[in-house]
Amino acid sequence: MISVSQCTMQFNGIPLFDAISFSVGDRDKIGLVGRNGAGKSTLLQILNGDITPETGSIITSKQHTIGFLKQQLEVEYTSSVKEECRIAFESVIQLESDIEHIQQKINNSTNYQSTEYIDLCEQLANLYHRLDISGGNTLEARIEKILLGLGFTHDSMHGSASELSGGWQMRLELAKLLLRNPDTLLLDEPTNHLDIDSIRWLESYLAVYEGAVILVSHDKVFLDTVTKRTIEIRNAKIEDYPCTYSAYVKERLIREDHKLKAYQSQQKEIEKTQEFIDRFRSKANLASRVQSRIKQLDAKERIVLDDYKEKAIAFSFPPSPRAPRLLFHSSNLSKSYDNRLILEGITFDIEREQKCAFIGRNGEGKSTLSRILAGIESYDGNLIVSDGLKIGYYAQHHADSLDPTKTVFETLDHVAVGDIRTKIRSILGAFLFSGDSVDKKVRVLSGGERARLALAMLLLHESHVLILDEPTNHLDMSAKDILKSALMNYNGALIVVSHDRDFLDGLTDNIYHFSKKNVKHYPFHIHEFLSKHAVESIDDLIVQTPSTVTDTSDVKQSRDIKKSVEREERKRLKIIEKIESDISQKEELLRLIDCELGEDDIYKQPYRIEELNIKRNQLQQELDQLLQQWEDIQSN
Repeated sequence: MISVSQCTMQFNGIPLFDAISFSVGDRDKIGLVGRNGAGKSTLLQILNGDITPETGSIITSKQHTIGFLKQQLEVEYTSSVKEECRIAFESVIQLESDIEHIQQKINNSTNYQSTEYIDLCEQLANLYHRLDISGGNTLEARIEKILLGLGFTHDSMHGSASELSGGWQMRLELAKLLLRNPDTLLLDEPTNHLDIDSIRWLESYLAVYEGAVILVSHDKVFLDTVTKRTIEIRNAKIEDYPCTYSAYVKERLIREDHKLKAYQSQQKEIEKTQEFIDRFRSKANLASRVQSRIKQLDAKERIVLDDYKEKAIAFSFPPSPRAPRLLFHSSNLSKSYDNRLILEGITFDIEREQKCAFIGRNGEGKSTLSRILAGIESYDGNLIVSDGLKIGYYAQHHADSLDPTKTVFETLDHVAVGDIRTKIRSILGAFLFSGDSVDKKVRVLSGGERARLALAMLLLHESHVLILDEPTNHLDMSAKDILKSALMNYNGALIVVSHDRDFLDGLTDNIYHFSKKNVKHYPFHIHEFLSKHAVESIDDLIVQTPSTVTDTSDVKQSRDIKKSVEREERKRLKIIEKIESDISQKEELLRLIDCELGEDDIYKQPYRIEELNIKRNQLQQELDQLLQQWEDIQSN
C-alpha cells in the first residue's frame, strides 16, 4: 500500500500540487488524468522516489516494490533481448549459479553419511525452495510469454537489444518491468509505441494483474479496460473518482453542475447578508445584529469555482480541391531495407474522399507505405499517383525533428508562402500558441506542444489527401477529440496510421491490414473489423486469398470457402487446446518435483534428489518443445 499525505510541489513558482493526499490499495487499478502540464508524470516520479515533494510524505508498506515505465528511455544494452530480460533477475541468476555450484560439490562427494554432504543437501533443498518462491523455475516460460505478447518473435528474442529502435526498446523495458512483477506498476503512456495487437494483450494482462497499477494514458479504451478508479489532477488539487474513465467524464460533469448550483445559492445568500449589513450599519439599535451578520459572513466557508478553463485547439483543415476519382493505384509494389523484405507484391487503389486506416503489428510496413505514398521513400514495382495530387503528410518524427533553435512563429513562417503568411498567428492561436508562447524556442516545448506545432503546419497548404502517421501520440484527450472532429469534417481523402481504436472509430471506414509483407483491404470500421475477427491477435486471421489488397467482392467469400476456413480454424484450435493442456500437465509435474525437492528431509535421500533432477531437466526440455510448437501454430 502507498499513502500520499499533504504533498506540495511548485514549478517556476506556480503550484503543481497543493497539499494533495490519497492512498493506493494493493490491487487498485488507477487512471491518472489531467491536461498536458498538470503534473501527471511528475506525480509518478514522486511515487517512485525520483523526486522529493517540498512538503508532505510518501509512505509505503515494508518491502513494497515499485516498477516505473517512463516516457523517455536512458538505457544501454550489451546482450540479446532475451538475455536483457534475464539480467533483470539478478537474484534468480545468483540462485541458479549457487545451485549449480552446490550440485557440483554433491556430485563430487563420496561419503554420503558425512556431515558435509548432509549440509550440502540441505543447502541445495533450501536454494530450490527459494528459487521456487522467486518464480525462477518458470522464468524462461514467463520471459517468452511476455515477449511474445508484446510483439517479439523467437528470432527477435535472440537478436541484439542495442539494435532495437526506440519503440522496441520501450517494449523491452516494459517486458522487463512486467517480469519483475512489482507490487505497484507506474506506467507513463505505455501504449505510445505499441500496435493494436500488443495493446489488446497488455490491457488483458494488466486487467488481472495481482498488484496495483497507476496508469497515465490518452487511450480511452485502454483506460476503460484496465482501470476501475480515476484520479484527476486539476488546479494543483486532485479529484478521486471510484470508476472508469468514461464514467468519470460523466461524473465530473455532474459534480461540476452541483458545485455551480451550490455556488450560485451561496452567492445569493452572501449578497442578501451584505445588503443587510450595508443597509443597517449606521442604525445604533441594530448594531448587535449587524455585527452578528458580519461575523457569520467572515466565518462562512466560501465555495470557490475552479478557474480551470481547459483551452482546446480549434481549427479546420483547408477544403480539399476537386480531385480525380483515383488518387493512388499500385500493382506488384515491393519494398526492402538492406535485403530485408518489408512489403511484397502488393496491389491496391485509394480513391477520392476515401477514409483509410493502416493497422497491423509494428514493423509490418504501415509507416513505410505511408512514406512511399507521400513520395519520401523509394520502392520497387508500380505506383501511379494522380497528376497534380497535393499531399499533406504528418509523422511523429516531424514533431521530433523540428529545428530546436527556431521559435514557434519562425517554424511556420519558414515554410509558409503567399497570403497564408498573414494568417500564421491565427493558425498558431488555434493550436494554443498565443502571446509570448509564439516566441518560445522549439527546444523548450513539451512533446504535446511539438505535436501540435507539427500538425499546425498542415494548415499552411491545401491538399487532396492527408497522410497521418501516429498523429495522436503526445496529444491529450481534448486535443485528440478536436483533431478527430477536424478530420471528420475534412472533405479530402484520409490515410491514418494509428493504434488508437477510439480515435479511429467513426473516423475511418476502410481498414488496410498489414501482415507478413502483405496488405489486405476490408471495407469496415475499426470496431466492426475487430469484432468480425475476434481472435487473440489480428495476425491469427487465416487468409486463403492471394496476398494482395482485395476489393469488396473478395471480402465476401463464398459459403463453401467460408465453411472450409471455419473447419480449418476449428482443427487449429483443437491442436492449440491439446498443446496448452500438455503444457499445463508438464508445469504441474515440475511444480510437484520442486515441492518434493523443497521438503525438509529430502537431503536424506541423495539418490532421490539425483533422480528428481534428471526427471526435472527432461520435463523442462519437453515443456520448451511444447512452447515452441504453440508459438509455431499461432504464427501460421
